[in-house]
Amino acid sequence: MPERAVHQVANRQPQAASASGHHALRQAFSSFATGVTVVTVCDTLGRPRGMTANSFTSVSLAPPLILICVATQAPIWPAFAGAPTFAVNVLAAGQRELSQRFARPADDKFAGIGWQHGELGVPLIDGAAAHLECRRVREIEAGDHMILLGEVVHFAHSPAPPLVFHRGAYAALAQ
Repeated sequence: MPERAVHQVANRQPQAASASGHHALRQAFSSFATGVTVVTVCDTLGRPRGMTANSFTSVSLAPPLILICVATQAPIWPAFAGAPTFAVNVLAAGQRELSQRFARPADDKFAGIGWQHGELGVPLIDGAAAHLECRRVREIEAGDHMILLGEVVHFAHSPAPPLVFHRGAYAALAQ
């Protein structure tokens, strides 16, 4: 009978997931490398709004569904709360500055950058590796966040490599 390989996580330090362990839990979450997106919406006055997010995932191909998570205490939440549509802009490897711009508070994060309104009227950022324009299908309360389920109505993509985030830093994919 062949030997079974047993793999252990190096320096594993089990911890309970508690309110006092937020920092450690955040470090554990950061072990998962993610793509970087800027999720965009138009507010009730029609102004473009956006935020950097890595809490995005595909859910289903039939129907084409994705989900994003938005903190309900975030200043941008009211724009998402009332929006019937939104877009996910998957950032390309060279768009680190955009990721950082949309991660920080600012009055007009779109000032001086290239973008356009998509088919659903949502902001699409120029040069992104992919755009997913979504019609909001459902929202689910989840702790201090709201999960927004969206049906992809229009999309586009390019061969550009994505921007990746891992352990609190940007990373490049080996090609």
